[in-house]
Amino acid sequence: MKERITITLDSELIRQIDKRVNGDLIKNRSQQIEQLLANALGAYRPEKAVILVGGKGTRLRPLTYKLPKCMLEVQGKTVTEHLFDLFKKYGIRDIILSVGYLKEKVMDFYGDGSKFGVNISYIEEDEPLGTAGPLKLAKNLLNDSFIVANGDELKNINIPRMFRLHKRKDASGTIALTTVTEPSHYGVAKLSGSRILEFVEKPKPEEAPSNLINAGFYILEPRIIGMIPDGFSMLEKDVFPKLAKQGMLRGFPFEGQWFDMGTHERYELAKKRWNGISPYEDETLYEGEE
Repeated sequence: MKERITITLDSELIRQIDKRVNGDLIKNRSQQIEQLLANALGAYRPEKAVILVGGKGTRLRPLTYKLPKCMLEVQGKTVTEHLFDLFKKYGIRDIILSVGYLKEKVMDFYGDGSKFGVNISYIEEDEPLGTAGPLKLAKNLLNDSFIVANGDELKNINIPRMFRLHKRKDASGTIALTTVTEPSHYGVAKLSGSRILEFVEKPKPEEAPSNLINAGFYILEPRIIGMIPDGFSMLEKDVFPKLAKQGMLRGFPFEGQWFDMGTHERYELAKKRWNGISPYEDETLYEGEE
């Protein structure tokens, strides 16, 4: 619910605010002031993020025989540090790392997160739990909207925009979607507006419903944890299809960089082309929705 207030501002501030009103995404002065305040107060972001770093990285052997994939370096930083940069950009500093393979190395390197400017806690997988299983272990820590990110991908996403869509649509889950030229190599999203109807796994090029694929970055509500079965389970197979049938799963296409580092070729490409995370927030938090 919104309330009307009256404020007095310096004329130069008003001039700067009016310059940002474009009649499209920002339609009036009040909307721009609201956006600036929400940005400053961190109103449009979850407070916690879970990063999944427990995988063995078998396709990257021999690099991953003695080093977990999340600790491979891209331009002088580990993959996980680039994710930290993304979260810090939007004021998210409470990080949960789900560790499994070579977990002692991961925990020793990242520690409590203080040297990276974040606060880290850990979920320890004694056996592989997939992308969903670790969330059951962390259920006592996840009391509000939270992020889940695959720890073996580089991505640059406007989190406030994604969160705004998630909340406006009252979604249980929102998936970041990236565009690829060859969607037949991935699970491809079938959409109705922003609603995800289903994912079509590795379709023939002529049968792909779109060129949008799962980017391994999600905003979820705590209520989905009750849908996760015990033991090894996958968000993609055990949770998201149920949410789609309920009409509670949304997709957020984004234009920022994304690199899947699952193979040697993709890892080398990421090392060459990744632009890093700018510390400055995008000014526009309002985005048109269907």
